[in-house]
Amino acid sequence: MAQKNSTLADRIMFAASVALVGWVVPGGGYFLVRQKKKAAAIFISLTLLFAAGLYIGSIGVIDRVNSIWWYYPQMIFSPVVAFIGNITASGEYPVYGKPAEIGQLYTGLAGLLNLICIFKASAVALHGDGAFNKPEKQNKDAGKGEK
Repeated sequence: MAQKNSTLADRIMFAASVALVGWVVPGGGYFLVRQKKKAAAIFISLTLLFAAGLYIGSIGVIDRVNSIWWYYPQMIFSPVVAFIGNITASGEYPVYGKPAEIGQLYTGLAGLLNLICIFKASAVALHGDGAFNKPEKQNKDAGKGEK
C-alpha cells in the first residue's frame, strides 16, 4: 500500500503496477494492496461470470473479427481473452441466437466490472484506503466521572 512519505512518482508507478496486475489476474490489484479477501471475492465472482458467459455461448462469443465492439469489453477482463480470440478468429466456432447474445453480455460485463475494480485498486494504491485519515474511535466512557 502507498506509504505516507513515498514520493508521488513512486505512488504512480505502484498504482500502474496494481492496474496491470489487476488486468492480468482479476482481483490481483487488490492482492497487491493487501486486501486479500476482496481480491479473492473479485477473482471468484468475475471468473465465474466470465466462465458462465463462455458456457452459455461457447468460446465463439469471443469473436475479434465479427463482434469487435463486444471484444473490447471482453478484452478488459484479462489477456487470456486475446488467446481465446486467436483460437476463434478462424471462424470455426459460430454461435447464433440468444446464447450468443447472453454469452457476449456476460463476458463483456465481466470485463467492465474488472475495469471498475482496476480503477478502484489503483486509487487505493495511489491514495491509500483512508485508514490513516480516519479519526480514532473514542471511548464512550471517557470524560465521565465516577458517580
